[in-house]
Amino acid sequence: MKGEELRPRKRDILGKKVRSLRHQGLTPANLYGPKTKSIPLQIETPFLERLIARVGRNAIVTLRIDGKPRLAMIRDIQRDALTGTLLHVGFFQVEATHKVTVEIPLAFHGEAPATKSSRAMLIHNLTSLHMEGLPADLPRNIEVDLSGLKEIGQAIHVREIPIDDRLEVLTDPDEVVAYIEEVRAPVEEVKVKAEVREEAPPEAEKEEEAE
Repeated sequence: MKGEELRPRKRDILGKKVRSLRHQGLTPANLYGPKTKSIPLQIETPFLERLIARVGRNAIVTLRIDGKPRLAMIRDIQRDALTGTLLHVGFFQVEATHKVTVEIPLAFHGEAPATKSSRAMLIHNLTSLHMEGLPADLPRNIEVDLSGLKEIGQAIHVREIPIDDRLEVLTDPDEVVAYIEEVRAPVEEVKVKAEVREEAPPEAEKEEEAE
């Protein structure tokens, strides 16, 4: 992950009063870590939104606080459930030489040939992988190619996904990432059709007997 630099200001406004910051176009944030006492921060919202859209969660950034650079990851992103407004961002301080454990999202690409049949459905079983590695080696996402799913019953397992040797996958290698399932007619639909057949009017039954 390519690091980017932010210059947040320390935040004195805490608790529910942080609403006033949002009205000023500022997002409350915090820097924390195993060896770091939580530091309240505030960052210009438009700049922070562009950064998140560009690099996503788990991205490595440099926070320059009081002139001192601190390496951190974008770890927690809180938004309003209704409006999507950015409410708070948590930065987890890391060291370049120490491995970290994160969830890396999966990016599916390609088309599964099996889905061209009306009898087949693609099922996504996992959306991310639990991984460990040095901060600079962590990718924004892990690509999964679906083009090999050609028949019903085929699946892609964690162990089949190409992963950089510098990273360790902590998710069970036998876990299914995606698979092709056969589409079956709902039992209720079959039952309803049977009931309609049994309750056919007398006229219809006579016509059938005549045939």
